[in-house]
Amino acid sequence: MSQKFRVLAVCACASLLFACAKPEEAAKPVELTTDAQKFGYAIGVDLGNSLKPVVAHVDIAALKQGLDDVNGGGELKLDEAAREEVKNSVSQKMQEEQIKQRDEAAAKGAAEGEKFLAENATKEGVKTTESGLQYKVITEGDGPAPGATDEVTVHYVGTLINGEEFDSSIARGQPVTFPLGNVIEGWTEGLQLMKTGSKYQFFIPAKLGYGERGAGVKIGPNQTLIFEVELLGVNQPAAE
Repeated sequence: MSQKFRVLAVCACASLLFACAKPEEAAKPVELTTDAQKFGYAIGVDLGNSLKPVVAHVDIAALKQGLDDVNGGGELKLDEAAREEVKNSVSQKMQEEQIKQRDEAAAKGAAEGEKFLAENATKEGVKTTESGLQYKVITEGDGPAPGATDEVTVHYVGTLINGEEFDSSIARGQPVTFPLGNVIEGWTEGLQLMKTGSKYQFFIPAKLGYGERGAGVKIGPNQTLIFEVELLGVNQPAAE
């Protein structure tokens, strides 16, 4: 969601929240015994959470004044054009701040990853491929190795270079099956080095992982990733 529409959504939620309440009633403490009270509180929590990304740019007293003026029939202090102008201006400012923060995170991730991989390459048992993928054999199996178009079943644990775990099939108690061509390049290359029954550790540079875009909340831009992967089985793709 863009920052402009986030601001608009927050304002809409705020208006809904206070539409049926008089200004003097909004400040009174309430009990949470009836469904209406609980529902109102739940909406309030949602509104508070919605405000978190923009709260540094919001004057809460002015927000309350705007609600009071609308619901109390007071004269509005900003006309529609002025309101749209400031919403657009602040939204643009927040977008610029987000881009700056992401660029800084990307530069930091790239520098930290480069340093980690350079040091890791000198450790015993770590091998580096032409692409820059690093791997270490923990256990060598003797079953079939997958091809680039095969389907594989694996157990894995994924961590950042600081040791923070971001994903684990073992923690979920369920191995994962997927076509080898449908994952990040580091996995596609690395798993083809393995035989069924093997367990390897992969050190995947960002260019072979999620790159500058990152993935979800836990994997930031240009993050080097570490996976411990056990290859449980290989299935050839079904004939079309």
